[in-house]
Amino acid sequence: MSDAHAPVPAQVIHVRGPVLVGPEEVRDELWVLDGRITFTRPTAPATATVTGWTLPGLVDAHCHVGLDAHGAVDEATSEKQALTDRDAGTLLIRDAGSPADTRWIDDREDLPRIIRAGRHIARTRRYIRNFAHEIEPGDLAAYVRREARAGDGWVKLVGDWIDRETGDLAPSWPRWAVDEAIAAAHEEGARVTAHCFAESSLRDLVEAGIDCVEHATGLTEETIPLFAERGVAIVPTLVNIATFPKIAASGEAKFPRYAAHMRDLHARRYDTIAAAHEAGIPVFVGTDAGGSLPHGLVADEVAELHKAGLSRVEALAATTWHAREWLGREGIAEGAPADLVLYPADPRADLSVLSAPLAVILKGNLITGR
Repeated sequence: MSDAHAPVPAQVIHVRGPVLVGPEEVRDELWVLDGRITFTRPTAPATATVTGWTLPGLVDAHCHVGLDAHGAVDEATSEKQALTDRDAGTLLIRDAGSPADTRWIDDREDLPRIIRAGRHIARTRRYIRNFAHEIEPGDLAAYVRREARAGDGWVKLVGDWIDRETGDLAPSWPRWAVDEAIAAAHEEGARVTAHCFAESSLRDLVEAGIDCVEHATGLTEETIPLFAERGVAIVPTLVNIATFPKIAASGEAKFPRYAAHMRDLHARRYDTIAAAHEAGIPVFVGTDAGGSLPHGLVADEVAELHKAGLSRVEALAATTWHAREWLGREGIAEGAPADLVLYPADPRADLSVLSAPLAVILKGNLITGR
């Protein structure tokens, strides 16, 4: 698909399956009527018919629309990012931090739905320039409240980053600030996630009540049971973790301890995620697109989770049925919004088909395939 394909208005779309309502529940067909799913044949004739293995629209639970490696981007660039994700089958994005105002996307029928976490909140000079609010611990709770009110039920903290004094990754916040901040978010009705590469910030964040951790490469035998006990989800972003050796090389001369640490985290990444999954920690698909990585990598991340030990069906669920449930969004159900992706073969048997959708139905509109 390409961004030249505009949605084709269709009051009634007949979708001939197999339709994967769930990992094991398969229906033969469904219809899209006035933008919503129904399993009852409408009285009006179909104005379009599509056939293929049908999934709920894929979820990228860590994606940055409106951001590139230098900070906020203009609307034209944001549009291109969103279209690239859409054409890869991603119809629901949890935007895990962006300095750009992308609310205008909500009015576009041809662009994915976005759940925003507001802007990153980081310690002063302890994150990528132009990405985050950079503040000190005493202001953390106030900024969390601000972003909770501006977002869509999520807040994003930077839990650790390189400490120039020690020359290695270190926690960004003291425990008292984390306690105040997560309590403030929960009072505002928002969940909290945090960027964490290393080991040292995880216990404080989980004990303070965090809901999710991004990357989570620093999970250990000590913290994995704590995550599992409290149901804290992780979004590993393995396509991003693959860049750790390059990051390490760029910092080697000035921060050799940091470089060695990043290489170690990279070397054991699959074992870490496998241990987390085996312990029962919820794992979801996220690509970290929009910083240094391109958009449209959702199929690559699903494949990485499978390589890390999730079964094909588990990896698929991490971007479809389970991911939507976690984010509070419907999948394929009677009366649900019609956000669907069609494939030429059963993705439960061959995850590689995710890289080539036949067609997308987004907000009830049929978007033609390749």
